Amino acid sequence: MTEGNFVDYIKIFASSGNGGKGSVHLHREKYITKGGPDGGDGGRGGHIIIRANKEMWTLFHLKFKKHFRATEGHGGSKSRSTGKDGKDIFINVPLGTIIRDGETQKKLFEITEDKQEIILLKGGKGGRGNWHFKSPTNQTPRYAQPGVDGLEGWFQLELKILADVGLVGFPNAGKSTLLATITSAKPKIADYAFTTLKPNLGIVKYRDFRSFVMADIPGIIEGAAEGKGLGHRFLRHIERNSTLLFMIPADSDDIQNEYEILLNELRKHNPELIDKQRLLAISKSDMLDDELKEEIEKELPKDIPYLFISSIAQQGITELKDKLWKMLQV
Repeated sequence: MTEGNFVDYIKIFASSGNGGKGSVHLHREKYITKGGPDGGDGGRGGHIIIRANKEMWTLFHLKFKKHFRATEGHGGSKSRSTGKDGKDIFINVPLGTIIRDGETQKKLFEITEDKQEIILLKGGKGGRGNWHFKSPTNQTPRYAQPGVDGLEGWFQLELKILADVGLVGFPNAGKSTLLATITSAKPKIADYAFTTLKPNLGIVKYRDFRSFVMADIPGIIEGAAEGKGLGHRFLRHIERNSTLLFMIPADSDDIQNEYEILLNELRKHNPELIDKQRLLAISKSDMLDDELKEEIEKELPKDIPYLFISSIAQQGITELKDKLWKMLQV
């Protein structure tokens, strides 16, 4: 999936349909001149419904269609016939989509199961026909209820991508290069920070036709949990990864410190992230000889397994895939 096609944040405007008006009708037929009121109820206005689709990975399909309007219910008719309901509008979204109120930013719900359907805006109720209002003192009411107006509003849709492995690291740690090396994804790669501005997904092919999904999350910086840099917008994606691959380049001034900063940002964003499986990859290791690797190993954090890799030189890549696959089977 290319970076341009991945959309994980969108605002839409939606309005449900108005209810149909109730009917004012008096029953008349041969030999029955005063049959009384028989006006039917109006139909319900169309709902706006969010529907989950596990085959979707992005909100890109909503990028150029941001307004959704359901039709209104039909009016009631004679013989107590209820009007036809307005047509419901379905908005398909990937699993992991969060829907928020566009004004208050309050989280309304999250889509987590395939084919799950949640009514975002209910259509207006149809008005009651005049037969409901017949009474001993008013045998022929000549009024009925109008339909109830539908609802409308702006909504914010955010996607938390589903991937088996999430890449975690500072900008320019080599995450995009690794993804391009072991998958068919084509992320933007350059020698400067924040090259990746949107998450990228790739399928890693493994032995015996097996595979797993890897996500390149835009680089984290210190203070990301408070919104600095690319902030909250991308930290949320890590919540749905089962395994986290921390990447720190071999030429880092302090690998231990960088790891602690990254871990702390995840902890501040969501303490549950610390419970996920973790693996540390020292990237750009083709510049190291055995002696330098031994020196670096002495300074590495003790609570996480590690390995040395080089995407460019194809060093440690097979070992990395083996390790990740084993972790995913736990």
